[in-house]
Amino acid sequence: MSVLIYAENADGKFKKSIFEAVSYAKAIADQNNTNLVAISIGNVAAGELAALGKYGAAKVLNVSNDKLKSFINQAYASVIAEAAKKEGANIVVLSNSFSGKGLAPRIGVKLEAGVADGAVSLPEAGSAFKLKKTAFSGKAFATVELTSANKVISLTPNSYKVVETGGTATVEDFNSEVKESDFKTIIKEIVKATDKVSLPDAELVVSAGRGLKGPENWGMIEELANLLGAATACSKPVSDAGWRPHSEHVGQTGIAVSPNLYIAIGISGAIQHLAGISSSKVIVVINKDPEAPFFKVADYGIVGDAFEVVPKLIEAVKQLKAS
Repeated sequence: MSVLIYAENADGKFKKSIFEAVSYAKAIADQNNTNLVAISIGNVAAGELAALGKYGAAKVLNVSNDKLKSFINQAYASVIAEAAKKEGANIVVLSNSFSGKGLAPRIGVKLEAGVADGAVSLPEAGSAFKLKKTAFSGKAFATVELTSANKVISLTPNSYKVVETGGTATVEDFNSEVKESDFKTIIKEIVKATDKVSLPDAELVVSAGRGLKGPENWGMIEELANLLGAATACSKPVSDAGWRPHSEHVGQTGIAVSPNLYIAIGISGAIQHLAGISSSKVIVVINKDPEAPFFKVADYGIVGDAFEVVPKLIEAVKQLKAS
């Protein structure tokens, strides 16, 4: 038996979240005294594939098929499930990305496997396969036990460290029979904002709310984010008002994020917003209302007017970078 990790790529490159998932899968393989096999779908350079060996993959299955250039849930799930059966993998690991959230349950059905989505810890040592995962849109954690023979786990980004083990993986072509029935829905075009940090994958996020008073004041938010190399985000009332695009809305009904640092500016901290950011490692809150609910969950808080605090923070960052 072995462990299989799906190494999702973006335009032929692997993101940090994939190196986290490979490191996590390697730790599970070590727990079970077995080897780790990775599978990549799409056009990825051989050197990129072999580099997955640095994080513990012994072998990489390379799937290069013109029909699979764009992500298609059902087709990708079929290929990954077929690879798991070929390799005798009873544990499949994915990143809990947008794609991973769609793939995990489909792979689970194809393999008759138990599924733990949004995992944030390794399985406990011992006979029972128990692990910790997010629940209720990130408002809580749950400990689940997978009792099925086959298991599918999707790892929450930024919840596990990247561990380099050294080595280079061998790369093998994997030819999978793709069924026409898997292509009932296809992606015809993908339009990306290439000049911005992807919010779901961001390690740093600068977010703002109605305290900014209007869209014309967002310049300082974007300037701070650019200086930090962070993604920009907003609260639901802001996106509803049209101040910012809905793609930046973070919260229970928006995007859930788990960055290393989340800076909230002028956001009160309603429970719906907290549901989407509760997995953040460090939370910094800037708000002129000392009674704002957000301060109860903040690691660091600044009570002050955003229009006074943020410019000073920008200058401090500039001075630090200059030195």
